[in-house]
Amino acid sequence: MERVRYAVVGAGWISQIAFLPAVAQVRQAEVATIVSGNRDAAGRLAGFHGIPEVLEYADYDALLASDRIDAVYIALPNSLHADFAIRALKAGKHALVEKPLAPTLAECKAMIAAAQASGAFLMTAYRLHHDPGTCEVLARIREGVIGDPRVFSSVFAFQSDAGNHRLKARHWGGPLQDIGVYCLNAARHVFAAEPVEVAAMGSLGDDDPRFTEVEESVAVTLRFPKGRLAQFVASFGADARDSYMVLGTKGTIEVDPGFRFETDVMFRQYSDGAKTGSGVGQDCDHFAAQLAYFSDCILCGSPPEDDGAEGMADVAIMRAIEAAMASGRSQEIALPARPSHPGPGTARHLPRTNRRLVL
Repeated sequence: MERVRYAVVGAGWISQIAFLPAVAQVRQAEVATIVSGNRDAAGRLAGFHGIPEVLEYADYDALLASDRIDAVYIALPNSLHADFAIRALKAGKHALVEKPLAPTLAECKAMIAAAQASGAFLMTAYRLHHDPGTCEVLARIREGVIGDPRVFSSVFAFQSDAGNHRLKARHWGGPLQDIGVYCLNAARHVFAAEPVEVAAMGSLGDDDPRFTEVEESVAVTLRFPKGRLAQFVASFGADARDSYMVLGTKGTIEVDPGFRFETDVMFRQYSDGAKTGSGVGQDCDHFAAQLAYFSDCILCGSPPEDDGAEGMADVAIMRAIEAAMASGRSQEIALPARPSHPGPGTARHLPRTNRRLVL
């Protein structure tokens, strides 16, 4: 196999604006099929990107039973991730699944079990694990440029459009699941550890009709081993912002912007309030980097770093956050240490493209 043949399952906004345009940048991958409930839109996308086949969801199992694809990229609402991934993994097809991996720990475990049984790889789509700028920030922290990292603080917010499926409880929507997961995942890898306790509060906003099913905003505090603390706010009802800051014993790193795929990571380094350095991440298409990495894993037979267990860890913590919000009491967390973290080996550098069709 020289190239991995993917089926894109779900032809919505993220597939249109980010994933499908990225594929042309990746020599190890191609899209052979789009599986969608909107055949007309999928047909237009297929024509634009030169994809030979468009199928409906009813044809999914037959596709998996065929030899026309090697892997799937699942970009469906959160509630559908497990079903479509497990069916693919049981058929021996590798699965790249958008985050959060699934709404429940039981579903995450079933996805991991399906991958283990078939030998196919399951990867959670943490694109920032493959962004050179993000990996550089993590490398600086691990090299001790700010001393021992003690405090992590982050904000990720924007105004969500009314009617978006991310505002629906049945799809496990909400700012925590959609954008708070970036802050949470960053904190875990900044400290290279799992949190042991969480406290949290949520807000439904001020009579905003968008937030009848999910929170407008969530505020989270996490305790990590060695007395380290992380805080973040995620909001669907505030001005657009995506940034994080890490305070160490000898300095601080501010990363702004830090999470969005449309912009390059920018960081500034300080010591005792004085600026000591700065940098801009390489111009990189996050989705192309992610796809290149997963395709390399498949072609080389090497399991991905951001595997199903990595996705399940965030789900476990988010469920503890929800329990803390509902009860008003902090929740203890017990998770195994991760065997690895994002770094130079997970980074890929592929340039962005402006060639896209958004319907």
